Amino acid sequence: MVTPVKTEDATLEFDQGVATLTLNRDDVRNALTGTNMVDDIVNTANWINKTPEVSVLIITGAGKAFSAGGNIKDMQNRQPGGAFTGDVPTVEQRYREGIQALPLVINNLDVPVIAAVNGAAIGAGCDLACMCDIRLGSDKALFGETFVNLGIIPGDGGAWFLQRLIGYQRAAEMTFTGRLVDAPEAKDLGLLLDVTSPEDLMPRAQEMARLMAAKPPQALRYAKRLMKKAQRMEIADFLDLCAVWQGVCHNTEDHVEAVSAFVEKRTPVFKGK
Repeated sequence: MVTPVKTEDATLEFDQGVATLTLNRDDVRNALTGTNMVDDIVNTANWINKTPEVSVLIITGAGKAFSAGGNIKDMQNRQPGGAFTGDVPTVEQRYREGIQALPLVINNLDVPVIAAVNGAAIGAGCDLACMCDIRLGSDKALFGETFVNLGIIPGDGGAWFLQRLIGYQRAAEMTFTGRLVDAPEAKDLGLLLDVTSPEDLMPRAQEMARLMAAKPPQALRYAKRLMKKAQRMEIADFLDLCAVWQGVCHNTEDHVEAVSAFVEKRTPVFKGK
């Protein structure tokens, strides 16, 4: 039996290969700072990489927002020892040890990650969605790379992810203006794969997740890692890696089962071996 890791400000559920992490601080619009949300996400990601039964992760938000990113009231209060106060080395260290853990751990996840964007994804919340492999949104979804409006920059890696999703020019326009992008435009830009009604968002995300989770678990994880490796490797080195990992896949029981089931026109039964 798979037991999900404990979380503080999010809820984590697991069913049939799909883990669903719901950011659960609607009182602060699921802000990533001033809550335990970053630790919840990091701990969930680390748990998934150690748990072969998990094939897909869905991240969504409870309430009206996906995530409002940084807590602006904390920026205004500037309490001693707060996330946004201190000299340059102090703030730098807090970013390195805090929110910058998110892009590193999500980028290193071995399974596909689907963001089900139920509402506003602003600042670091927008960046969190961009860190995921696939983004589905309700028609209430709203994106904003709004850091410049507050006199700061995307300190969590957002400028790295956004331009890789929608191209430099469009990412530059969003980043330099700090304007908000609604769900239809987000789909046109390539930020969202699909837009649904609010009530259809999670069923759509679960449907997609279960389609992925039905595949051979090892092959799915290798495919995810391969997609990430392709972003930063030269083609010759990448093909060498493909050859080795393909050799691994050809020698799994699940590959034999998949081929047999295809030929015999039956539903395959995979064991993750």
